[in-house]
Amino acid sequence: MQLHQAKRGNTKLKIGLSGASGVGKTYSALLLAYGITTDWSKVAIIDTENGSSNLYAHLGNFNVLSLIAPYSPEKYIEAITACEKAAMEVIIIDSVSNEWKGSGGCLDIHRKLGGRFQDWSTVTPKHQAFVDKIIHSNVHIITTVRRKIEYVTGLDGRGKMTVTKLGTKEEMRNGFEYDLTLNFELLNEKHLARVTKDRTGLFKEMNDFIINTTTGKKLAEWSKENINLSEIFIEIDSCSALEGLQHIYSKYPNLKNQIKERILQRKAEIEALKNQIINSDQIQNSK
Repeated sequence: MQLHQAKRGNTKLKIGLSGASGVGKTYSALLLAYGITTDWSKVAIIDTENGSSNLYAHLGNFNVLSLIAPYSPEKYIEAITACEKAAMEVIIIDSVSNEWKGSGGCLDIHRKLGGRFQDWSTVTPKHQAFVDKIIHSNVHIITTVRRKIEYVTGLDGRGKMTVTKLGTKEEMRNGFEYDLTLNFELLNEKHLARVTKDRTGLFKEMNDFIINTTTGKKLAEWSKENINLSEIFIEIDSCSALEGLQHIYSKYPNLKNQIKERILQRKAEIEALKNQIINSDQIQNSK
């Protein structure tokens, strides 16, 4: 055991977006993701909503992994692992509601086991493994959750039946949002959002607003505060393509002044190596 000074470093964001159907969860998640990474090719969406993400293909060349029933926790974990292995920087899970109450999800598993209280001892570890996979992933993850309207019935003063709207409730196990860095609730078809949980402190004074790429960029800068420059230099030195250098430079907007010289140095090395190869090929072809 060893004490050390608290330091945020290169934090991987875990963001929740919840809302009723039609309020723009998928669209907002994609804008957030692009703002975080500024590279559509590094964004992957795990689509459980019948290909709804394809409606936004015009935004950029993001990646899609389609997930169909059964929506077991293990299947979600497998999908997240596949995106991690593909070197994605932001994973969108659209949505996590099916893991809880979809066909083959946790509630379905519990029902098939008999629906008894003791059956949760089998289901809960499965669900927790899914949550742990999100929390401990080495990439940024954005989850979307469906919300349903809750009503209560009763009698008015004249004895007539009444139906009262209580509000909305997430279609996910209670407490899911408490494991996240940040949670947005989308309020209406105008894509207005409010923050219901914020560990970053970036949005606590804000009124309802519309999520866009700037929101993602702000979160990306927060997540990279106090990052170790030596780690970035290793990333630069191991880069073998000019496109990769450009991506690294744009990935750390608040550290551009510190890394610019190293970027240019590596750029010169890559170009020199490329010229060397071209000259060598020309000599070989002239023989």
